[in-house]
Amino acid sequence: MITARAQSYYLLVGTYTNMGSNTSAPPRDSTGSKGIYIYKFDATTGRAVFLSHTEDVVNPSFLAVAPDRQHVYACTETRTTNAGSLSAFSLDRDAGVLRFINKVPSGGDNPVYVAVHRGGRWVAVANYTGGSLSVFPIGAGGAVLPYVQNIQHTGHSVHPTRQDRPHVHSVVFSPDNRSLYAQDLGEDSVSIYGFDPALERPLRGDDVAVATLPGAGPRHLTFHPNGKYAYLIEELGGHVDVFQYYPGTGRLRLLQRIAAHADTAKGPFRSSDVHVSPDGRFLYATNREAECNVAIFSIDAGKGTLRAIGYQPTMGKEPRNFMIDPTGQYLLVGNQDTNTIFVFRIDKQTGLLQPTGERLDVPSPTCLQMVE
Repeated sequence: MITARAQSYYLLVGTYTNMGSNTSAPPRDSTGSKGIYIYKFDATTGRAVFLSHTEDVVNPSFLAVAPDRQHVYACTETRTTNAGSLSAFSLDRDAGVLRFINKVPSGGDNPVYVAVHRGGRWVAVANYTGGSLSVFPIGAGGAVLPYVQNIQHTGHSVHPTRQDRPHVHSVVFSPDNRSLYAQDLGEDSVSIYGFDPALERPLRGDDVAVATLPGAGPRHLTFHPNGKYAYLIEELGGHVDVFQYYPGTGRLRLLQRIAAHADTAKGPFRSSDVHVSPDGRFLYATNREAECNVAIFSIDAGKGTLRAIGYQPTMGKEPRNFMIDPTGQYLLVGNQDTNTIFVFRIDKQTGLLQPTGERLDVPSPTCLQMVE
């Protein structure tokens, strides 16, 4: 049954505009992308119509929409040495256009993830190659101000090349807004920082870290809609870790570790993204390399644990990012290396996916977000 919520959304797609060097003329290895692409997505049909794209924005690889639904923040200059930045945009809802406001240095190389605090006053960024996270105030008119805190990680783990130093791959706020989680692929850790939005420097010093299995490579973290469980995708280990989440303290307790790939998969594994359906019944995770699929799990309503129920090919290569539309009817996957986004219909009874035939051709898609 479709709820009474809105059925029309803006679909925002972040991309890589340049996979090489932006300092050469012309830029080396340009993808042909214009930056951030905007579509109108109809949740009654699952179809998307192109509206506009940005100009002169370099590698807006990850996007986050502010709670006011009027502003968008993007990691920019991703993969460009000594130039990582965070950019702010306003969304012209009448025209379906993003208008650039400003940008500031991200505090480290290769920013790959951005999160907006639900209070609307703060933005956090993960700097992958720099091995750090930064926190920025939001100023008047949605502008992003220079960061007030930059936390440098220093650890490493067992993989000789991927984990020789820290690589913060994502930063995620807790459901109660009182903690910030930093997933570090290089350290094999999830750092939990207390967060007080009323302070001038909101990250408190009482952080703790949850160690993952050596070689796991933590990448993305998401929470169950009921606020009781958290789910971590391991990029290198190819598993999903299920945690009990404790509001207030933000602590996590491991409940389960389950493979995100079929038993026949050989590896190496490069799992990428993880999301829970809005009704809380199913979890989806993407796998790259030879698999290029969406792993589908049912969620035990009483325990939060997972059971694998299927694997859906993404119909392209390098599914870096995916999203579920707010109505829970569609799952959209961006295939970075084959320049496509495919739309799948979700069977709300079984959780399984069915291709709709809807395909968007976008150069090097790396992030998908929706806003009413």
